[in-house]
Amino acid sequence: MSPFMSNRIRPSFALSFGVLASIVAILIVGIFILKVDLHVLLILGAVVTALASKYIGYKWSEIESAMGTGVGRGMVAMFIFILIGMIIGSWIHCGTVPAFIYYGLGFLTPATFLPLGLVVCSITSLATGTSWGTAGTVGLAMMGIGAGLGVPAPITAGMVISGACLGDKMSPLSDTTNLAAVSAGTDLYEHIRSMMYTTVPSFLIALVAFTVIGIRYAGGSLDADAVLEIQNAITAKFHITPLLLLPMILVIILSVMKVPAVPAMVAGAFLGTLMSVVVQGASISEALSAINYGFSGESGVAAVDKLLNRGGIQSMMWTFSLSFIALSLGGALDEMGFLSVLVEGILSKVHSAAGLMTVAVLSSIGGNAAMGEAYLSIILNGRLYYHAFEKVGLRRSMLSRALEEGATLTTTIIPWTTAGAFMAATLGVPTVYYLPFALLNWINPLLSIVLSHLGIFMFYREDKAETAAKA
Repeated sequence: MSPFMSNRIRPSFALSFGVLASIVAILIVGIFILKVDLHVLLILGAVVTALASKYIGYKWSEIESAMGTGVGRGMVAMFIFILIGMIIGSWIHCGTVPAFIYYGLGFLTPATFLPLGLVVCSITSLATGTSWGTAGTVGLAMMGIGAGLGVPAPITAGMVISGACLGDKMSPLSDTTNLAAVSAGTDLYEHIRSMMYTTVPSFLIALVAFTVIGIRYAGGSLDADAVLEIQNAITAKFHITPLLLLPMILVIILSVMKVPAVPAMVAGAFLGTLMSVVVQGASISEALSAINYGFSGESGVAAVDKLLNRGGIQSMMWTFSLSFIALSLGGALDEMGFLSVLVEGILSKVHSAAGLMTVAVLSSIGGNAAMGEAYLSIILNGRLYYHAFEKVGLRRSMLSRALEEGATLTTTIIPWTTAGAFMAATLGVPTVYYLPFALLNWINPLLSIVLSHLGIFMFYREDKAETAAKA
């Protein structure tokens, strides 16, 4: 229970539902009808939450403190925004991303690009444990390759996100993978084994689907002249050599060695800075400025300029401010008890294991939408459903699976979450455009719910050992 609730009246189920429904209505009307920026809509949602909190007896100082708590919980994720901006700016300026695009255009074809791209992004994310790092490096290069091969940007972005999120969900190096296991009170590798039963089939379905989609672009769709034009534009601006792939390789190696994400990313950014000076002949001032302001240059080819003129810390400020507001709103909803009251009301109507799995997945998705951050949704829902899963006899790894399939996978397909905003800004494709093609991200939760109702891959405690050992 939130410390703020100890001396206050708990919100009623009706009020809690009304607050959440109002926020959802504001977002839907604002996004799809009025076309208003997300920042303003989330502030309006925070106003509704604050007024409801005041109505049940909270002081303004307590409301402000709750919002600050929400921001504090997501501060590490927000700092990652800055690091990714640094890496993108540095790696474009030094030629790492242009080199990846240049070489990729040389051996990929429209027919093989999507399935092979999915595999490459998946391997990268599994090795590094980060969907953001994968999308901001390999994924960004894939966007350039896809453009050169004539594949629409939303389809490429969906492929990148599907591959990037596989590792974010399954890698033992991923923060959300570890967080879900801890929140559910299960062993990390038991958690991963449990997820494989639903994730592997989902990934194979996505792989087949991207292969079929890729076939549509086979044959005459490859514009060799356009590919050559992009490659020439790149070589006109950058000295291309395989050595430029070293910053990307360094980050992967450090991640495999279990070096924490922050120092690994900083090392990758500054190796890129060094290579800007050594390989591209930039001045130290220019190379360091790229970390803050990103790359800026004219190649004479619009597609190349659109892809490469980006990056830097300042490019992430729109996303950073959106995350700040979303986390503030999520902190108030959590600390004032609106979310927990809703979940408790729903749990009173659920008595079957399949129903509980369904509610846990959907609640984790709702937590993403309400709080704007998968970390918060995983922690909150792990706390809320911990005893409910024990009551119906399900293993704790089933809860951790539900947390990941609801929270980790869907956070990138909700526009106002930190991950959704980051992916849209990094890949240059609005969330609503790439959402249909982020196949793994919505196939996996749906398949998980269907299988639970069919009684397939549902794992129950065989004895009372887990109950006796519970924390």
